[in-house]
Amino acid sequence: MSTLDNMFEAREVAREAARWWWLFLVGGIAWLVFALIIFRFDVTSAASVAILFGIVAIVAGVDEFMAIGVSTTGWKIVHGILGVIFIVVGIFAFIEPGTTFEALAAVIGFFFLFKGIFDIAVAFATKDTYEMWWLQLVVGLIEIGLAFWVAGSFRDKVILLLVYVGIVALSKGITDIMLAFKLRSLKERVSPA
Repeated sequence: MSTLDNMFEAREVAREAARWWWLFLVGGIAWLVFALIIFRFDVTSAASVAILFGIVAIVAGVDEFMAIGVSTTGWKIVHGILGVIFIVVGIFAFIEPGTTFEALAAVIGFFFLFKGIFDIAVAFATKDTYEMWWLQLVVGLIEIGLAFWVAGSFRDKVILLLVYVGIVALSKGITDIMLAFKLRSLKERVSPA
């Protein structure tokens, strides 16, 4: 595929994505409401946290599949792989809640690390086109800080894992809202012709 073809593909994807900016805004708001509900829970059992995480993982998987429609070819593959992984992990959480709790404690730090790195990379990549790029940079730095905090010896506390699940939902909500406004500003710049 030539550079010119890539440019036309990216422009077409941008035009299509800009049409659906409001969908990411609604999704981001839903993630924030879900995070608030999680933080209101008074859950003390490992199985409850694992099932709650299963719900979050499946919704995140569906969200990744939605992102395929507004991505270029390379990112479509990444979103597709992430969507499958999230849904498989979510289903596993329902089947084996006890094992999921232990795995969640071991894996959540890596999630924060990779999400933080991704958010920082996107913030710098959109620095010239999006004036609120620094907000995504701050979110990414916080996520990396959380990754190292989670890696500590806090895994024995059920309530702390509940907080981690809530923070995942919160960061996903913030990221989706930022994406919605990026797409909205893109809508104004991309001509319909």
